[in-house]
Amino acid sequence: MSTLTKRLAACYSGVIYDVMRDMGATPGILPSDIRALAPEMKLAGPVFTMRGRPDATVDAHTSLIEWTGFLSKAAKDHVVVCQPQDSVRALMGELSAETLKHRGVLGYLVDGGSRDVSFIKEIGFPVFCRYTTPIDIVANWIPEAFNEPITIGNVVINPGDFILADQDGAVLIPAEMAEAVIERAEKAMATENLVRAAILRGDDPQNAYLQYGKF
Repeated sequence: MSTLTKRLAACYSGVIYDVMRDMGATPGILPSDIRALAPEMKLAGPVFTMRGRPDATVDAHTSLIEWTGFLSKAAKDHVVVCQPQDSVRALMGELSAETLKHRGVLGYLVDGGSRDVSFIKEIGFPVFCRYTTPIDIVANWIPEAFNEPITIGNVVINPGDFILADQDGAVLIPAEMAEAVIERAEKAMATENLVRAAILRGDDPQNAYLQYGKF
């Protein structure tokens, strides 16, 4: 895991949003119904993208060959972000989560579904999704592109962009802005700590804001 990823993981989505807004950038906020399978789950790191599609003509063997091929391709020390173009099936499950975790993938976010929730929570592999369902991809879905730009909601996600997702939601940082955004986020959090300390010692909140320029 890179130093930049570790620094991003120490941040939270709200401060990344604030910093990007203050920099005049448009924060890439993913749809609010994409949520973690468990509240403590967090995603942070560079993105490896996958796009796929439903295919009722594919046989079970071929669909599983294509899916396990994805598991082999997913990049270590990256977060997989998937656009399945599907609102029926689960695009993550027990064995896949175990495999990705073992291969050093940092987590998985899908504009679709997941299943085997209890097991995924037990192993602690971070998964963010729109819904859960027992329906899998066998004989019904195939991946079609890896590490190409994808779109989720109104956000274009490029391979190598950075993502941070937590209980508040998911925000995307363009790769070329990542270091500057994270550095400013660290400074903002340090200032927030000063404001917090002032409030806890009894300072007036408006005076604390005026002193530190942050609230």
